[in-house]
Amino acid sequence: MKKLSYILPLLLMVLTGCQFKFSSDDEVNASSLVKIERYDRLEYRYLTTGDFSALQQMNTEYPVETRTLMEDVVKIGSATEPDINTKFLKFYQDTILQSLITAVEAEYANMDDLNRQLNVVFAKLKHTLPDVETPRVYAQISALDQSIVVGTGIIGISLDKYLGENYPLYKKFYSPQQRSQMSREYIVSDCLTFYLMSLYPMDKFEARPQKERDLYMGKIQWVVNQTMGRKVFDNGYVDAVASYMRHGSGITYEELLRLTDFTEFKVRGE
Repeated sequence: MKKLSYILPLLLMVLTGCQFKFSSDDEVNASSLVKIERYDRLEYRYLTTGDFSALQQMNTEYPVETRTLMEDVVKIGSATEPDINTKFLKFYQDTILQSLITAVEAEYANMDDLNRQLNVVFAKLKHTLPDVETPRVYAQISALDQSIVVGTGIIGISLDKYLGENYPLYKKFYSPQQRSQMSREYIVSDCLTFYLMSLYPMDKFEARPQKERDLYMGKIQWVVNQTMGRKVFDNGYVDAVASYMRHGSGITYEELLRLTDFTEFKVRGE
């Protein structure tokens, strides 16, 4: 799986916390496009009890997800190593990680609300971007690594990065600004953001001028705002994109996301 992953604070995103509100029509019109697959529950069984049958399910039903977790997320070695399963089990025996696993399973015993929200958002996205494939979505426990992992047609949600800004362990590792984004209400918008980034990447992103990188993110965030039906992201670059789209650009969402010329975008204060 070609993996694309990001730690949210490094993207300089400005988010506003608020509850999701969808109209009843939206809920009715959203067919069952997405249901979060509970890969995390197999992890829980194996990593807390050593249940070999759970490990077998991880390897047979989720081989790509398991390989990605071992090799690219927690980085304990190659999935083909003879002792990789033992290393995987031992890695998570740390007391802190065991408490994290338990907290995840308690907080996310039920994910029906997230399934409903994801269905609404991806139904709307399919309307504005008809050629975009609706992804498979699964949940995992990543030992406080990437928040969202994106591959070809798949999104992985690291639930251990969304236990709420007041979760005690976070205070040891994250700033207040970072913690403010590490709660349940950001999962859906984060999934949408990183999925769009994987589908519409900016060529040579790191080599681009900072303004172009910020406007690229502004494009993604503006589309996320429109799809969510509310202003999740609120910053000058999103405003610049909104102004561009409002004042007669005449382009589709698809054309906007593929746009690489930012000369017509006016950022307030510049």
